[in-house]
Amino acid sequence: MFGLFGRRNVKDLTAAEVADGVAAGTFVVVDVREPHETAVERFPGAVLMPLSRFDPDELPVADGRALVFACASGMRSIKASETAQAAGLKSDAHLAGGLKAWKAAGYPTER
Repeated sequence: MFGLFGRRNVKDLTAAEVADGVAAGTFVVVDVREPHETAVERFPGAVLMPLSRFDPDELPVADGRALVFACASGMRSIKASETAQAAGLKSDAHLAGGLKAWKAAGYPTER
């Protein structure tokens, strides 16, 4: 069940796909960066759930929306998705390139 390089099936979403999904109400962003990072800059409206304390049982109820994991560059968000899938959840998407890709695409952040 592992994909390329041992990854579980983790979908790489672009910043545009994530922004469109959030705007349409079909995605919830789960930011897995640490508090010192999110205190400086974060995704608008994201649920904050640091990877260092990540517990799939504490993921928010998304009311039919898909959870999309995000971090600074896309590595921790892959780990969060893999952890959620290992716990039996379908949470299989992440923002490829993380906050760096989000900002490079011109999307706003909160401070």
